[in-house]
Amino acid sequence: MNCYTPLFAERLKEDSPDAIAWIRGNAEHPELNGIIRFFSMSMGGVLVNAEIFGLPDEDEQTIENDSVVSNFYAMHIHEVGDCEGAFENTGMHYNPKGAAHPGHAGDMPPLISNDGYAWLAFYDDRISVEEILGRSVIIHDGRDDFTTQPSGDAGTKLGCGVIYKS
Repeated sequence: MNCYTPLFAERLKEDSPDAIAWIRGNAEHPELNGIIRFFSMSMGGVLVNAEIFGLPDEDEQTIENDSVVSNFYAMHIHEVGDCEGAFENTGMHYNPKGAAHPGHAGDMPPLISNDGYAWLAFYDDRISVEEILGRSVIIHDGRDDFTTQPSGDAGTKLGCGVIYKS
């Protein structure tokens, strides 16, 4: 068992995140919504908890290019907190160290949706709450391939939320 497990579980039980992003869908997906909560951790880094509703899941898995396409949605922190229009002004992935993808500070694990619902919690020691305030979280319509530069071929921006201090 990881020595941080009880600490993470206890922090998630609190309903006092240090920052939040309220996610809303684009014009084609107005039913998409949710919240992403960011908790500063005493040892540094951030515990991230996402709960998203209304993801546009396919009814069946399909096969494209010999791989199964399922209900995975890429999620990234982008440079700019502008969720107007089609989220075209959010900039690139947050990447203060100029790393290759998927090493950007803003690269996050994918959401895995079941009937349009996804829940995820993870620890990230590449960011702090202070440095991501005012930026945006983007949910893309594709899965991240963790290879293609500079963004993992994640697809269209489905959802967006600006990160605010809570």
